[in-house]
Amino acid sequence: MTMEEVGSGRDAMEIDGFDPEGKVKRRENSVPDGFNANYLKVYYGKLFPHWDLFKWMSYGNDGKHPACDQSYIGRREFSFTLDNDIYLRFQSFNSIHDMENSIKEKCPFKIDIGPVYSVDPAKRHAYAQSGDNVFTPVERELVFDIDITDYDDVRYCCSGADVCLDCWPLMTVAIKVIDTALRDDFGFNHILWVYSGRRGVHCWVCDRKARRLTNEQRAAIADYFRVYKGNENSQKKVSLGGARSYIEVLKEFFEEKLLPGQKLFSTEERYEKILEMIPDESITSELRGKWQGNRRSSMSKEDINAIRWEQLKHMLQSGKHKVENDFYDLNILFMAQGLRRCVEEIVFSYTYPRLDMEVSKHMNHLLKAPFCVHPKTGRVCVPIDPKSCEEFDPTGAPTLSKLLEELNMGGFRADADDDWERTSLAKSLKFFRSSFLQPLLKSSKEEMESAYNAKLQLSKNSLSW
Repeated sequence: MTMEEVGSGRDAMEIDGFDPEGKVKRRENSVPDGFNANYLKVYYGKLFPHWDLFKWMSYGNDGKHPACDQSYIGRREFSFTLDNDIYLRFQSFNSIHDMENSIKEKCPFKIDIGPVYSVDPAKRHAYAQSGDNVFTPVERELVFDIDITDYDDVRYCCSGADVCLDCWPLMTVAIKVIDTALRDDFGFNHILWVYSGRRGVHCWVCDRKARRLTNEQRAAIADYFRVYKGNENSQKKVSLGGARSYIEVLKEFFEEKLLPGQKLFSTEERYEKILEMIPDESITSELRGKWQGNRRSSMSKEDINAIRWEQLKHMLQSGKHKVENDFYDLNILFMAQGLRRCVEEIVFSYTYPRLDMEVSKHMNHLLKAPFCVHPKTGRVCVPIDPKSCEEFDPTGAPTLSKLLEELNMGGFRADADDDWERTSLAKSLKFFRSSFLQPLLKSSKEEMESAYNAKLQLSKNSLSW
């Protein structure tokens, strides 16, 4: 199918409340739920923050300062996924108008952002014919992708792409841990968290030093977060190392959210998964005997999950392996220490962030742009404030149909630039601008000015000789 055929097919569609040009009709406010190409056309025309996306990707290089790299934004790859899974890789734009016009014309179902290359990606073939290997990524944000499907062995409310408020807190604690480590352990400041629109979160680390990391350095940072190393069939699932500093945060989350929410000890099948992580068979046998014999006891009036978890902790941390006369067999001592660590390992294996490592390791990996609309759910990929991420509800994220309904209620204004302020997108866009984009651009301009002045000073010093 050609691009012209895609476009003409889209224009021929009509839906309630819209005309073929994608304009909102005032005669109806309600908009049918779901994802629709005509809905998307209105969204890109009235609500999508083209300017903000372009300013972000420019990092101050779109100004008139003599230190600006005017070719910078034109070397950034954008990728469009059109209807019927038509992929347009290596798109590039030299101006906000070029980018906005292309998005409105092609109406992509998804926009991905790639790296900044050494040359314009749209002209890569011309450079390839020259015989020089000059087409290579030179800059890219450090990115992380966390998908809740990777937690299917520890959640029982949902599976696959499904998500609910009982399992979403796994994403919340992942944001808290990763965000804290990126800021405190690595010194990064400009970090953007974004809801993926369906089942996970994306993280963009945009500091200049993060964007210039090599693939090897990216892999090292990703490996720093690689604590969860097991699978559903392995006994040893975690290797804590320096991550032990997060044990109190994770333990609190485990006991207050995950334990009651997923009912981890409510059935034999579920608690057996946890018992398999304990290397001492005598302890597992004793706990198993208690739990199998007390299925219908007075515990039914209390939370059986909390009671069984406390019983497990008590047995592992009681120090019952101490021998009389305060004499320790060295093997028994090591075993006792290992059993006490079992509690931490159980907590970590169930709660510690599970990253898609390959996404973070390579500069040329594409990642979905913020404020895209997920075609499966119709939800907008809105930013998440890590300081209040526990308040974020994925089921309450703005949807395409809801946004268009809100536009209808306000009445159609052909030349208005502030339609977004009348919609549920306003809060997310204001947060993006005030908490992320403005501080980032301020920092970028300061770095640019500092580098420029240092270069001038170096030039003056060389002339003085």
